[in-house]
Amino acid sequence: MHTDRERCLRAVGSKDARFDGWFFTAVLITGTYCRPSCPTVPPQPQHLLFHPSAAACRQAGFRACTRCRPDTTPGSPQWNHRDDLVARAVRLIADGVVDREGVPGLAARLGRTPHQIERRLSAELGAGPLALARARRTRTARLLIETTTLPLADIAVAAGFTSVRALTDTVRDVSALPPTALRTSRTPSPRHPATSPTPPQTLTLRLPFRAPLTPDNLFGHLAATAVPGVEEWRDGAYRRTLRLPHGHGIVALTPHPDHIACRLTLGDLRDLPVALARCRRLLDLDADPVAVDDRLRADPVLAPLVDEAPGRRVPRTVDETEFALRAVLGQQVSTAAARTHTARLVTAHGDRIDDPEGGLTHLFPTVEALAALAPASLAMPRTRRTTFTTLVRHLADGTLRLGVDSDWQDTRARLLKLPGLGTWTADVIALRALGDPDAFPATDLGVRRAARTCGLPTTPAALTARAEAWRPWRAYAVQYLWATSSHPVNHLPAQPRS
Repeated sequence: MHTDRERCLRAVGSKDARFDGWFFTAVLITGTYCRPSCPTVPPQPQHLLFHPSAAACRQAGFRACTRCRPDTTPGSPQWNHRDDLVARAVRLIADGVVDREGVPGLAARLGRTPHQIERRLSAELGAGPLALARARRTRTARLLIETTTLPLADIAVAAGFTSVRALTDTVRDVSALPPTALRTSRTPSPRHPATSPTPPQTLTLRLPFRAPLTPDNLFGHLAATAVPGVEEWRDGAYRRTLRLPHGHGIVALTPHPDHIACRLTLGDLRDLPVALARCRRLLDLDADPVAVDDRLRADPVLAPLVDEAPGRRVPRTVDETEFALRAVLGQQVSTAAARTHTARLVTAHGDRIDDPEGGLTHLFPTVEALAALAPASLAMPRTRRTTFTTLVRHLADGTLRLGVDSDWQDTRARLLKLPGLGTWTADVIALRALGDPDAFPATDLGVRRAARTCGLPTTPAALTARAEAWRPWRAYAVQYLWATSSHPVNHLPAQPRS
């Protein structure tokens, strides 16, 4: 979008927060870069340049505005609704691949050379993978400096810097202030409290999103399908365990009108950026609800559903492999039965953890642990057991890869080749695990019942044809259709479980 200068100028002139994260405004007379909605951007077009990323602004020598804090915006939605090479690379960088494996590791995952990745990212984002990873580290560091009382040494570790000096130099370069001054400049208030970490490493942070956001089906779905031991709804928050690159964690996510409260307990602070990226992905917080709803509202059948509760998100996952295995366990059974079957698997084969604040007991089993099991030891119908063990084997040996870098169409096609894994399972995995915003499980019973209620065609072929008008946001149309039901997945729990 940054190449459409007239459109950018209109967004900046109207201070339109919808475009925050889509592009960044560099102000020549101040040497800073801002969100499109920043109130301090001068109106004179000759003083403004537009860049596709914060990293590109820094590459051009601009520092972050201290008023609008552009490095704390929601991420650009295009990286979650696109499936091309650049989008997959950006998602991998957000998941910390460059920090852990370097640019060669990023390139290997994408089947390209480092030079090709550098060229493609620089052409579209104005910065290469190292600069984008550095921007990610800086964003995490600034968040911790301004919202917690963590020592700078701990912040350097959490953000991925090699030393406090490297942290200090980078923050000063980006914001023109050293970390200590930046922390002093953000005076704590009841609305933005500073957080004293509870030993060993617990942090409370705020996750921003683009409004509107209707949390009912988002948190309702996660709570209603929660696997005992791995997930729970407690005291108004969705809590779950996380398997992370350097250890494990526990997260509690609580919806508020203008943010999601995120309380993270980590075994290793280096996992903080990855944990935050996965939580944002789980809750679909980088979506552009206005664009989605405008498209769906054009259909007279969906329009009243959108107007009643705009901003529905797609509940996704923090672990694509885990979700795929759970989808198979949930084939042709009720939500309650799926939870029971999965809980048995977790108790028998998951890694135990301690949770002083609640009832979480296990991490979901790894595919390596499940691949080592004798198939006969799995208590499930023979056909489903064959499907489950085949999927486990393909995931364990790398024949099938599920992750933020997955090619949506290719992966769906590979899933459909597995015995016993039909279109419903493949479509649900595409919708919630792969993150395809246009995934459409037309054979889903809930979708077909909703279609009947709304006067839409009910056969999969006819409904798929009717849904062509909803592209590229059919996954969001599914959320509005599901929400016509009184099923618990569509509502926040009335009382927290204890």
